[in-house]
Amino acid sequence: MTSIALPGLVDPHDLTADRQFSMNLARGMEVLRVFTSADPVLGNREISDRSGLPKPTVSRITYTLTLLGYLSRDGATQKYKLGPGVLSLGYPLLASMQVRQIARPIMERLARETGCSVNLGMRDRSDVVYVDTIRTDNTNTHMPDIGSTRPLLAAAIGRALMLACTAPERSAILNRLRLQDAALFQQLRPAWEADQKLFAARGFCHSRGDWKKDIHAVAVPVRVPPRETPLAMNCTLATYRSPGERMERKVAPLLLDAVRQLETAQGLR
Repeated sequence: MTSIALPGLVDPHDLTADRQFSMNLARGMEVLRVFTSADPVLGNREISDRSGLPKPTVSRITYTLTLLGYLSRDGATQKYKLGPGVLSLGYPLLASMQVRQIARPIMERLARETGCSVNLGMRDRSDVVYVDTIRTDNTNTHMPDIGSTRPLLAAAIGRALMLACTAPERSAILNRLRLQDAALFQQLRPAWEADQKLFAARGFCHSRGDWKKDIHAVAVPVRVPPRETPLAMNCTLATYRSPGERMERKVAPLLLDAVRQLETAQGLR
């Protein structure tokens, strides 16, 4: 049995020795994850290249996922795209997150006050995935949406989520990111170290184009009830609308207040 790289695992090891781990299921999920907004349609060869799985294995997986409704196949191009089954899997999670309903009016008010797009996100392995978004900055060419992702270390909201973790959890995440891409980790390390100091002093993180040079953002972790998934909220703005230190001086205090309101509404203050 061949081992498979799963970057979401905190403790990397050879999973073939774990009798409880289903390698076939893991491979199927990895195939689904190679589809992105930039690459929504892929053939078996492209899926094989992106996932590192042998093409015969990919062919069996895509055939099975198509029969189950998680992939759709274009008969003309012989390529695949995500099917409706994937969307139906995500809806129960979103619907069960009461914090989204509580946060919505707070986020809408914050968006009106700042002119920023406001997003609520949680960690998904090495990324942040948005679970709700209020889009007001139409000049943002990287328009956020529910389900869209941002790299954990490059985004202010990702660094805020990391700073909300316990020290052992944070160390494990950083170690995994270092192993995945050492060069990128070193490139983003100064931003991470700067945000640790900024967060300790002022309670928020600030991205000055670290993910996309034309987007600035501030972000704050959100305290949640015990056993709930950690969250963070951010405000993003196109750089030409963010002169000087506007994000830190004007937007960040309003974001901090919005997060306090959300925590209070959940009975946490």
